[in-house]
Amino acid sequence: MKIGIDIRSLMDKQYSGVSIYTLNLLQEIFRQDQINQYKLFYNSYHDVSERIPKFDYPNVEIIHTKYPNKFLNYILFKIFKRPKIDKILGGVDVFFMPHFNFISLSKKCKKIITVHDLSFIHFPHFFNTRQNFWHSKINVKKLLRKFDKIITVSENTKIDVQNICSIPEKNIQAIYSGIDKNLKVFNKDDSDFNQVRQKYNLPERFIFYLGNLEPRKNIEGLIESYTLYRNNEIGDFITPEARELASKGKMSLVIAGAQSWKYSGIYDTAKQSKYSEDIYFIDYVDNKDKVYLYNLASLFMFPSFYEGFGFPPLEAMACGTPVIASNTSSLPEIIGSAGILVNPYDINEISGAMSQVLNNKDLQDHLIEKGLKKVKNYNWQKCAQEVIESFGDMV
Repeated sequence: MKIGIDIRSLMDKQYSGVSIYTLNLLQEIFRQDQINQYKLFYNSYHDVSERIPKFDYPNVEIIHTKYPNKFLNYILFKIFKRPKIDKILGGVDVFFMPHFNFISLSKKCKKIITVHDLSFIHFPHFFNTRQNFWHSKINVKKLLRKFDKIITVSENTKIDVQNICSIPEKNIQAIYSGIDKNLKVFNKDDSDFNQVRQKYNLPERFIFYLGNLEPRKNIEGLIESYTLYRNNEIGDFITPEARELASKGKMSLVIAGAQSWKYSGIYDTAKQSKYSEDIYFIDYVDNKDKVYLYNLASLFMFPSFYEGFGFPPLEAMACGTPVIASNTSSLPEIIGSAGILVNPYDINEISGAMSQVLNNKDLQDHLIEKGLKKVKNYNWQKCAQEVIESFGDMV
């Protein structure tokens, strides 16, 4: 069987949700399946070959075109419905898109696509004008109806695709993503921890957030909740054990992630906090450093308004860090009782959860234990196996 795959998301300079999904899934698919032939497609007018991972397998071939992307997307694909990418690849039985994008495929070619979330339909105000224009032109509802099968990364996203896009349930399959197996609990005496701490100028004790800087992630709400937490850090309710922990130094807030869009309000909110000197922005984090940051953190926060899956909370759990996340969208499904779930619109509730976890060692240990068990449910081997099976179901 010949399988075409769209790898345009792997052209990103900095990997986040979709590109992380695509890279890890494909690496595992090619490791497991060395029988089917895979033809990978990307397009770029400029040379971006250094960004494309090298898949060193005899049954994997990368083919690219050199059209200007706007011309390919808006003129050729959108208006003329040409070129047919499956034909450019020499003919394929199945074409897989790990994320939606402009595309043109032959009618006889079987088509599978992964939908990560429909946040842009739920919350268009969280996106900028350019992104909303792109979403409107790609017309996801119409696009998805052309596919023979749709993979979603959670049951929550599956329900969204059914209800919002009017896709029959029989055409949709929820397949959970995996997490990086290199994310695990480390001995903090390791010399690499000190190197990472120095590299990012990290404080001694900190609450941690990792993800893109954009409105949907509710980072402004996180900062406001942190300010409330610091206001109430020492009170009559605090236990002697928690007071001893607090004596080791103030609890800072570390925010890691690339600047995406509409992020200026995040910095404004941080400046307005009376604890602004204890709020650290460390920009995009190298993938190899993430495990150390998670391990060093006292608590991981993920108060996002909407997620299709949510890698960071699971990554934190894999590193033995307690997690507080939102009780919305897919997060209750993905995290369950392994984390504390809060209303992302209620900064008092979020602040209270911070105090609850940071001041209770027994609760911390309980969350760590449950988190380490929970993450065993998410692995790329199982994800890839189910995706490969879905390819076979098409022919």
